[in-house]
Amino acid sequence: MLAEYLPILLFILVGLAVGVAPVVLGSVLGPHRPDPEKLSPYECGFEAFEDARMKFDVRYYLVAILFILFDLEIAFLFPWAVVLNEIGFAGFLSMMLFLVILVVGFVYEWKKGALEWE
Repeated sequence: MLAEYLPILLFILVGLAVGVAPVVLGSVLGPHRPDPEKLSPYECGFEAFEDARMKFDVRYYLVAILFILFDLEIAFLFPWAVVLNEIGFAGFLSMMLFLVILVVGFVYEWKKGALEWE
């Protein structure tokens, strides 16, 4: 019974080793030369010159949301492509409808100028 869980345990141990080993090796073997530029806060591509409650440009959030949208589109395309033979023509049409809706939204954002960064 416990032998069935051995691959899962090995997977978890290898995952932990792959995640922890570079951090430990980097902190032990890496150079430690902090300077003011490395230690300065960096956020959103510009210097923090006011308090934390300052207003951000809406275009930053819009670009982030558009990135997430099209990243999720690709995340849906890979499993769909794997099972395309099994789901048949109905699955093909449903994905084409999904892509058409996304393309219409993309064209709308493009025409509104949301993708232009000034």
